[in-house]
Amino acid sequence: MRILTCLTASLLGAVLTLAQPPAASAKDDPIWQACVGTATAPNEKVTACSAVIDAKKESGKRLAVAYCFRGHGAALSDINESIKLDPESACAFTNRGRVYSLKREFDRAITDYDEAIRLDPAFALAYNNRGDAFFNKGDVDRALTDFDAAIKYNPSLATAYGNRGYLYYRKRDKARALADYNMQIKLKPDVLAYINRGNVYRDSEQLERAAADYGAAAKLAPTDPRGWRNRGMIRLYQGNTKRGIADYDKALQYDPADAYSWNNRAQGKMRIGDKAGAIADFRKALEISPGLRTAREGLQQLGAAQ
Repeated sequence: MRILTCLTASLLGAVLTLAQPPAASAKDDPIWQACVGTATAPNEKVTACSAVIDAKKESGKRLAVAYCFRGHGAALSDINESIKLDPESACAFTNRGRVYSLKREFDRAITDYDEAIRLDPAFALAYNNRGDAFFNKGDVDRALTDFDAAIKYNPSLATAYGNRGYLYYRKRDKARALADYNMQIKLKPDVLAYINRGNVYRDSEQLERAAADYGAAAKLAPTDPRGWRNRGMIRLYQGNTKRGIADYDKALQYDPADAYSWNNRAQGKMRIGDKAGAIADFRKALEISPGLRTAREGLQQLGAAQ
């Protein structure tokens, strides 16, 4: 049986940091508080900050913060305006660096992160994000130095542990990767943290632990297909075919465009003797990915036309 390995691994990513606003006071109106509040939903924050800007009542640092917060969704023009209003804002330079990173303009991103760090030498997120840019440029050593610095200046920065863990994973240093993912999950568990730690356990042939982590990811985000399909693959490896198929049922419910899940569920159906179901799944996999060799081989094995 050929089960395709298509694990979801973490992609290092620059993290958004929002400016620290001038302290709110009782006289601040609800719109300003919604603009700068950490609990405000992103779409509501954009609306509130737009209202602050359009009212033309704020100036200086407060207006700069409104632009910076509205620009958190990668609006480069807003962040440029924030920097123009407050050129000493390390936050704004870090956010602009993030925008450039999203555009894969890593040299420009690094220049902005350099400036953010010059303005605030202990700004952990700027180090984390610059590390991401260096990693994407292929400079692993400088990326590692920056992730180390991010953790030094903010030992509670979960994303820095996750990014460093992924770097160690890519370097095949499983012990250090595992230690960093453990810390990330302790500080701020999320889907990718569990999946990435599950990948380390899988590669170490600790399949029960891998399945447990993929299951934790599915529990955290039941509509995210990644936990389901990764656990489904482990269950098929372990010979727990029916439960593996059930996991792929969930994965395909939430991501019907994943050819690997169709292929792997077909492999499970072959094992339990569901020939018609396997043929249908293999054909669906090939419909999505016509070059998928294992699906073609599966149909040939079943004597079915492609």
